[in-house]
Amino acid sequence: MQKNNFTDKTLQTIIGNLLRYGVLLALTVAAIGGGFYLSRHAHETVHYEQFIEQDKNLGQLAKEIVEGLKAGSGRSIIFAGIIILFLTPALRLVLSLFSFLAEKDYLYVAITLIVIAIIATSVILGYSH
Repeated sequence: MQKNNFTDKTLQTIIGNLLRYGVLLALTVAAIGGGFYLSRHAHETVHYEQFIEQDKNLGQLAKEIVEGLKAGSGRSIIFAGIIILFLTPALRLVLSLFSFLAEKDYLYVAITLIVIAIIATSVILGYSH
């Protein structure tokens, strides 16, 4: 009979690796996107006079990024790297939630669910003007 070797230390190692490799992946994707962007736009002169906010909802933005990724747009690849960077700690929260559920630590389950709800609410409300 094999003993289950999945411990809290194992989960902490998984979470640490998730954060480490998530940041490295985000950096790599954004750097590749930067390379694409510069290879196509390095010769252009840029003049910024005023920042104009674009009024787009989350669905429109996601659609534009996906279409840009399909077309090989450097800007969209950079945005994908940024999204990976934002999702990395969110995925850590989800893994922590499962850890707390496995340990039957319901206080931390509740706290983690509250944090996830706050993040989800701020993302949804931040993009619905």
